Amino acid sequence: MELTEEQTAVRDVVREYARDEIRPATLEADSEQEFPEAVWDGLADLDLTGLTVPQKYGGYDADPVTAAVVNEEVAYGMLAVATALSVHSLATSCLAEFGSEEQQERWLPDMAEGRPVGAFALSEPHAGSNPAEMTTEARREGDEYVIDGEKQWITNGERAGVYILFAKTDRDDPSTVTQFLVPGDVDGLTVGEKEDKLGLRASDTTSLTFDGARIPAENRLTEEGSGLSAAFHILTGGRIAIAAQSVGLAQCAFDEARSYSQERDQFGGPIGDIQTIRHKLAEMATRIRAARLLTRDAARKRAAGGAALEASMAKYFASETAMFAANEAVQIHGGYGYVTEGEVERLYRDAKITEIYEGTTEIQKQVIARELLE
Repeated sequence: MELTEEQTAVRDVVREYARDEIRPATLEADSEQEFPEAVWDGLADLDLTGLTVPQKYGGYDADPVTAAVVNEEVAYGMLAVATALSVHSLATSCLAEFGSEEQQERWLPDMAEGRPVGAFALSEPHAGSNPAEMTTEARREGDEYVIDGEKQWITNGERAGVYILFAKTDRDDPSTVTQFLVPGDVDGLTVGEKEDKLGLRASDTTSLTFDGARIPAENRLTEEGSGLSAAFHILTGGRIAIAAQSVGLAQCAFDEARSYSQERDQFGGPIGDIQTIRHKLAEMATRIRAARLLTRDAARKRAAGGAALEASMAKYFASETAMFAANEAVQIHGGYGYVTEGEVERLYRDAKITEIYEGTTEIQKQVIARELLE
C-alpha cells in the first residue's frame, strides 16, 4: 500500500497547499457560505482541476491512487473544496470516457484549466437513491433534444458552466436514461437558490429546472438508454473519491484532537495523559489507518478495471470513520469544540454529508451484499 515516488511527491505538494492556502480560508468561506474562488484558481495552477483529463487535452490524467491521494489532502484543508473538485472531476471523467473527440476538444482543455466548472446532474427531488425513477425527459425533435424536468442536490450548481445531465428520452420508460452535455448558458435552464445546509456550507448546492431547454443532438454523450450504466461506472470512482475525502477530514479531526490533548491542562497535567483520552486517540488513529488502506485498495482495484465492491466498502467505512473522528474530536475539545470559532465544530457538521452523498451508507451496504451474494 506504499505510494510511488511520484505519488508521494504529488501528496506533499497538495498537502502543503491544503495547509497553507485552503485551511486558512475555511472559517470565512463556511460562515459566509461562499466558495473560495482564489483557492480554486490555485488548484488550477497545480493542474488539479484537470485531474481526470487526458494529457493531450492539457490534463494531469491521474491514476486512481493518485486521485485518491489528492482528494484526501484537499479534504484535509476543506471538504467543501474537495467536493467541488471531485464533482468537477466526475464531469471531466464523463467527457473523457464517453464524449466524442469533437466534444473532448471543445470542452476538456478549458475544464482542465478550471473554467468552466463542471457539475453532475443525476439526482432529482423524488429520485435520489434510485435514479431509474427520474422523470426529467430529453425528447428528440429533429437535430435537437428538448429537456424538461428538475434536478436536485447539484454540487457546483451555481458555479458550473457545463452540466453532465442524465435524462430519459421517454419519461415512462426507465430503460431510456441517457447522458447529455448541457452548457450552463442554455435557454430554458434555471439554477435555483443555494441550499442552506448543515455543513459543507461553502459549497454551492442548488436545484436545476429545465423548461423546454434545447441542446444539439450531438451533445448526447452516450447511446440512448446507456446513461445509467455510464453513471454507475463513473460513480464507482466518485465513491472512492468520497472515501478519500472522508479519510482527509478524519485525519484533520484527529490532528486537532491530538494537538489539543497535549495543550489542555486539567487535573494537574495535559488531558492527553488521561487514559480515556488516550484510548479515544488510539481508536481514532486505528480507524483512520484502516479507512485509508481500504480506500487505496479500492483505488488500485479501480485502476485494474473493477472495484464496485471495494469502492462501496471504502466509502461506507471511511465515511463512518469521518463521523466518528469528528465526534470524538468535539468531545475531546469539550466546550471549545462546540463553538463556531473552532475547527472541529465545522468538521463535525461537514462529516455527516460523507455518509449521504454519492450513495448513502445504506445503499453502500446493499451494493456490498449484492456483490458478495450474487
